[in-house]
Amino acid sequence: MLFLLRMLLMSLHFMFAGVLGVLIGICRPFNPDNSRLCARLYALPAMWLLGLKVKADVDSLRHKPGTCVIIANHQSNYDLFVLGTVVPHRTVCIAKKSLKWVPLFGQLFWLAGNVLIDRGNAHQARRAMLTTTRTLQHEDTSIWVFPEGTRNLGKGLLPFKKGAFHMAIAAGVPIVQVCVSNYVTHMRLNRWNSGDVLIRSLPPIPTVGLTSDDIPRLMQACQAQMDACIKAMDLELKSAGAPRGL
Repeated sequence: MLFLLRMLLMSLHFMFAGVLGVLIGICRPFNPDNSRLCARLYALPAMWLLGLKVKADVDSLRHKPGTCVIIANHQSNYDLFVLGTVVPHRTVCIAKKSLKWVPLFGQLFWLAGNVLIDRGNAHQARRAMLTTTRTLQHEDTSIWVFPEGTRNLGKGLLPFKKGAFHMAIAAGVPIVQVCVSNYVTHMRLNRWNSGDVLIRSLPPIPTVGLTSDDIPRLMQACQAQMDACIKAMDLELKSAGAPRGL
């Protein structure tokens, strides 16, 4: 019963936040700080409605070194609400073009200045990547990417794709890693306290002086660091006796 009530309230919240977000986008179209405002608009009420308790330790993200490429693990559609609380100022996201057609949210996403890529069109995808490189270099705007390219459903990190690392090296900007503990397989939305979630950001990784030849090594290092951080957070929650589906 509680689960159904939550889903009903979340549906209403999603529509209401979408309307407000579109209005924000119309008033200041393509402003790169729209993403942060709309992310908070979705996330803060949603965390209360879902009964999820988020604890964030993201100083290296909040005080990011100017423009950067932010990479995060991607568990589920709930990431919109979980990660929305930590999106920093002047940050836009890269996502698949089909999101544009999701009622309200898609229009909000587009008006917020986010980058939409047609993954089935290699030419357009390359043009979008060039656009993001110019954005990183000249517009004081950071790019948020899910390097796995799809949701891992809490089953561990999927292999990273190269796009985010190409962008960071081409623009000569640091990479900031954001790690989220495994919540998808542990949250219980039919309970008042659905579970705890930890979010941590790791120290920036500079890319100045690196070339495309360094990408495989950089990808491997980032994946290993994020995997270790996620496992450590999961162990911390388990050791603390946090309510994770017991």
